[in-house]
Amino acid sequence: MIFCMQRSKNLLNRLPLYTSTCKLSSVNGNIPNYCLNSVKNYDYENFLALLLLENSLRRKAFSIRAFNVEIARVNSQVSEAKIGEMRLKFWEDAVDKVFSAKDVPIPEHPVVQELKNTSRECSLSKMYFHRLIKSRKRLGNVSFLTVKELEDYAEQTNSSVYYLMLEAAGVKNIHADHAASHLGKAQGITNIIRSLPHQRRNAIIPIPQEILLRHGVSQERVFRDRADDKGVENCVFDIATVAHQHLAKARSLRDKIPRNCLPIFLPGATLDRYLERLRRAHFHPTTEHLQKRDSILPLVLYWNKFRSRF
Repeated sequence: MIFCMQRSKNLLNRLPLYTSTCKLSSVNGNIPNYCLNSVKNYDYENFLALLLLENSLRRKAFSIRAFNVEIARVNSQVSEAKIGEMRLKFWEDAVDKVFSAKDVPIPEHPVVQELKNTSRECSLSKMYFHRLIKSRKRLGNVSFLTVKELEDYAEQTNSSVYYLMLEAAGVKNIHADHAASHLGKAQGITNIIRSLPHQRRNAIIPIPQEILLRHGVSQERVFRDRADDKGVENCVFDIATVAHQHLAKARSLRDKIPRNCLPIFLPGATLDRYLERLRRAHFHPTTEHLQKRDSILPLVLYWNKFRSRF
């Protein structure tokens, strides 16, 4: 285990973040680093996966992920819904200006500036950025009546990111799009499971009501998440199964996806590892070891890239 951890650290230290041809001038050279550090600090597992992308795509992908980080953090940064709405409105307006056909000034926010650079190099759909923003307008109200509602939310918050990265890579392939849809849903649903220990502090239970009713589990029981509560275990098992099914579907399309864009889907390996750890914890996401980072994940991601798998 110690050997694996050391190999993982050495791997990270050797990876180039940007090629010399991608460096900005000294005036705004800190902009790409801002995006990189934002993803590293708030979306670490996806940060590790982005490091393994091709040099030509890596910087563009960081700008997309950094945008997602900014809007995803709005809820945790504000205490009033009105302020959150104002911040999301800022990002809506910023996206419109970035993609405006007219030469209009854009906000001096590093992520906005970097998105502008990315939009000059490749054709991105403004629609997906607006979809990401719209999905966050729930702010603190992340609750669902049905599994379908949860899947739709995961599609908006996660699949949209993969669609944008495929566009940044210049990939136009229906199978890649389908894989992106399923992987995004798997990731979004898994994120909901992982958020349970934090959401219960805010008295929010994002497990769909139809699943709670199916197993006769109250929200209070989910808050407590006792190790011997089979009802809570069954509820989490049900939504983990949905996530695993979407991941399996995405993987089933691997041989139909252009080989050069397979690294975009590397987070699938991250999801697989978490879902397996969750299974070993008997589907109790509050288990202590699930709150810790996966120390060998960098090596796992590198191995999957080497084998053209995810």
